[in-house]
Amino acid sequence: MNSLKTYQNFYFVGIGGIGMSALARYFHASGKKVLGYDKTNTKLTQTLMNEGIDIVFEDVIDEKVTSLQKEDTLVIYTPAIKVLEILDYFSDHQFEVLKRAKVLGLITENTDCIAVAGTHGKTTTSTLISHLCKEADLPFSCFLGGISENFKSNFLYNGSQYSVVEADEYDRSFLNLSPDWAVITSTDADHLDIYGDKNTIEEGFRQFAALVPDNRQLFVRKGIEIGRPSLTYAVNEEADYYSDNLRMEGDQIYFDFHTPTETVKDFIWETPGIHNVENATVALAILHNLGVDFETLKKAIANFMGIKRRYTKHRYPDGKIYIDDYAHHPTEINAVLGSIRTFYPDKKLLMVFQPHLFSRTRDFADGFAESLSHADELILLDIYPARELQENFEEITSDWLLKKVTLDKKEALTLGEAFRKIKEKDFDILLTVGAGNIDTLYDPICDWMSGIQNTRMNEK
Repeated sequence: MNSLKTYQNFYFVGIGGIGMSALARYFHASGKKVLGYDKTNTKLTQTLMNEGIDIVFEDVIDEKVTSLQKEDTLVIYTPAIKVLEILDYFSDHQFEVLKRAKVLGLITENTDCIAVAGTHGKTTTSTLISHLCKEADLPFSCFLGGISENFKSNFLYNGSQYSVVEADEYDRSFLNLSPDWAVITSTDADHLDIYGDKNTIEEGFRQFAALVPDNRQLFVRKGIEIGRPSLTYAVNEEADYYSDNLRMEGDQIYFDFHTPTETVKDFIWETPGIHNVENATVALAILHNLGVDFETLKKAIANFMGIKRRYTKHRYPDGKIYIDDYAHHPTEINAVLGSIRTFYPDKKLLMVFQPHLFSRTRDFADGFAESLSHADELILLDIYPARELQENFEEITSDWLLKKVTLDKKEALTLGEAFRKIKEKDFDILLTVGAGNIDTLYDPICDWMSGIQNTRMNEK
């Protein structure tokens, strides 16, 4: 194939995906013409259009497509899209058509790439590493799987020496990367529609780890066997790099950080959860190895604002709390619930969960049922199909999953019914969680809960 520098036009098929949109922003920032297609107009696609990127939402071969020349146009697609007339047109007319992961891999070949992999934790960890790089003013660009609250984007360009990328295991995409540094946060079973079983996905992570040239630049959470020497990190147990002495004062979490040769006390931030301190530990380890001083890192940790839909928390004057999170696997849900139960043990929790993918719901049904049973009350939404079809999973429904949940207070609803029902409930903490389009509840809930507070203030 040609060098990426050859192309002046970049057409993204599925441009509204979180990973695709970061790449689109990269080429747009590089002065290239970027356009694309997506099935649904979302907040993210609207933001891309406001930034000057041309997007269509109908699968038609229009003049924008036919005017493109194969000599100077690269077509980038996501494997989540299976059948599309636009994609067929580009293939039939011999355009260069590449998967997103392949293009991201080509970008990482020319930088010192810091790649973060793992079935859980990779978005927070890669975003935190990017934030620390920005605060240390390192020359880097980042491609993230979530919207950084600090950057207000999933992409940032601050130079080209380093690249920070979220290394996606789906479809073995991360094997296209050229990591100089890497993190492996977890290797739990997921994406069994691709890998088949836990042993195969673990082998995929071992293949990813083998891409890192230097043992001292591979950081693996303690307890994961990755098949080669590496540096380990942990929380509340000794490792090459670890954090301990965690304590909470108000909304702030304090912890001490240990390197192989020194201890740095009293890092402070407001991101809750032991799992997030674990993510911070490896981020600090990498930036320390890049030569950034601890004074800079302390300041950077303190002003980290998190990621949209990763434990996004709103506290209201009457004591009620609203938390929104992207968790879509039992392990992730357990981490969110663990944080809530640790810091708010006596508060009544209403949980609204939208399962993501029929196959994932089927493969982890018992785990989901156990996790969801730790709420006080549950609203279970219809399964978000993403790339799958209900007709291929006829028996896998939310009603089927709900029967496995041991709560007394539980019900299955459509997304359209959920907001009205939420407003009728009694709760101290409201948690919305899932990776589909449950995020459309976020603004109405925030407006409603803020409106309640304003009404009460006016009544006083």
